[in-house]
Amino acid sequence: MEIIPAIDIIEGACVRLSQGDYQQKKVYDQDPLQAAKRLEQAGCSRLHLVDLDGAREGRIINTRVLERISAYTNLVIDYGGGIKHRDDVKTAFSAGASMITGGSVAVKDPNQFLSWLDLYGSDRIILGADARDGRVSVSGWMEDSGLDVVEFILSFLKRGVRRVISTDIAQDGMLAGPSLNLYKRILDAVEQAGLAVELTASGGVSKIEDVAELKELGVSGVIIGKALYEGTISLEQLNPWMEE
Repeated sequence: MEIIPAIDIIEGACVRLSQGDYQQKKVYDQDPLQAAKRLEQAGCSRLHLVDLDGAREGRIINTRVLERISAYTNLVIDYGGGIKHRDDVKTAFSAGASMITGGSVAVKDPNQFLSWLDLYGSDRIILGADARDGRVSVSGWMEDSGLDVVEFILSFLKRGVRRVISTDIAQDGMLAGPSLNLYKRILDAVEQAGLAVELTASGGVSKIEDVAELKELGVSGVIIGKALYEGTISLEQLNPWMEE
């Protein structure tokens, strides 16, 4: 299972939200590059980088942050937030992203999203399937699409998606444990449909036991954000997982 630290960006700073609420913002580092360097020095090889300004505004905003982290670290970066058009994808890849995550666009313009999948392949295009009360949320988690998250994921797996990142928004930033029931529902449905998925869990991880439970459940990766910044999980604790 892959351990993926997260850096979320608002106005160029490294922040965390609680349950996706932009009014519940806490700044952890004014320079995301320094945060990224600390993660790399601790043994991390991946980074989940989210442009929260972009997610809210519907356009990429913090490209410069991506460029700097890509230029001054060797982290493999997946980038999301505000990616709506093919030019946005090109911009993200040109700025140093190895992968991009599309969520809102997959809901609102699925053919556009699938065209990226055809052009760049399933290794580089990740489906973002973030849910509140089992329904997919979009536009920086401010809009309820009304789509069932499990059916949403299955529909894209049938069309060539392989990698999925799913956040239970109610758990995100709360340090109250991950939504094991959500990920079990997804994995069971995928198995019953005779499909395959590399599912990355995100939101709520607060202690090393959460990581163990997610691995036992069968997820392929786990994104960890606030727990690292608040110190409820240390990078030293994660080293054995990163070395597997």
